[in-house]
Amino acid sequence: MRPLNARIRLDHLRHNYQTLKQIHGGKLLAVIKANAYGHGAVRCAHALSDLADGFAVATIDEAISLRENGISNPIVLLEGVFEVGEYEAVDRYGLWPAVGSQWQLESLLAHPWQNPVTVWLKMDSGMHRAGFFPHNYAAAYTALQQSPAVANIVKFSHFACADEPDNGMTEMQIETFDLACEGLVGEESLANSAAMLNIPAARRDWGRAGLALYGISPFGGTDPRLKPVMRLTTRVFGERVLQPHSPIGYGATFYTSKSTRVGLIACGYADGYPRLASTGSPVAVEGKRSRVIGRVSMDMMTIELDPAQEGLGSEVELWGDTVNINEVAEAAGTIAYELLCNVKRTKFTYSE
Repeated sequence: MRPLNARIRLDHLRHNYQTLKQIHGGKLLAVIKANAYGHGAVRCAHALSDLADGFAVATIDEAISLRENGISNPIVLLEGVFEVGEYEAVDRYGLWPAVGSQWQLESLLAHPWQNPVTVWLKMDSGMHRAGFFPHNYAAAYTALQQSPAVANIVKFSHFACADEPDNGMTEMQIETFDLACEGLVGEESLANSAAMLNIPAARRDWGRAGLALYGISPFGGTDPRLKPVMRLTTRVFGERVLQPHSPIGYGATFYTSKSTRVGLIACGYADGYPRLASTGSPVAVEGKRSRVIGRVSMDMMTIELDPAQEGLGSEVELWGDTVNINEVAEAAGTIAYELLCNVKRTKFTYSE
């Protein structure tokens, strides 16, 4: 069997949730959209079901899958519905839809609700991607408040630059949000992972834990308070010794500078490892840091081995405990979110 394995440490997931909830205070959504950022939404939801105040997903299909697999916690649809007819499923499954546009608002108010609905009303406080503009927000809030079908309204917005500590835009968005919400009673939600870790003023009634829930710092590097949930590993299944000035891999982009032991490992860009993280991207062989050499291929790649100790069968960590995923993302010119969501064609094992 191909030895590529993503081990998901559910005890680390629970640790991170409890840590973030303590930091944020109040209630905390566990964001498990995009298959829990590649970790497996149903398994992660079950691991957190006795802890989580609620879950957040992007689509109604994601929410229905959780409900049909026994998850009864509140579930927020962060993007709301994409079609008017989806409100029937929102009603049937007891979901909490976001409302961020006029058509979503009008179709929600027109729907014949069988059960009172909690609505997350989104404001565009400056990101300019979705949500009601601040000057239209109170009118949307009032329309919902006057509907007998609406049980609760949670006011929320989304930050554009919370992971950039020196960028003043987050403070501007908070000020915009607070001014537009003056006189509008009810719960609020502003803090994503970066904001709850770094911006106390953003910690309101509900936090939304995304990347940090999976043990990854949204600021790059590591955060000692968090434990990485995914550990992606493979093994060396081929080795050779190349003499100085020998090329390796497609394009002959790397030449050895000395006699070099080269290990062949079972992972490539078809598995979700980034093709641009070629020569220099860190790996760990039996716990000792090394590097990728040559281009990443579709199904395999080559790494530099210790001159004497490592060889066939040696475990290679692509990211996890020794290699921080943010290092790999930086080497590839991307972000950890993308790496996690792209993991595929691998065996997933879950440990409690």
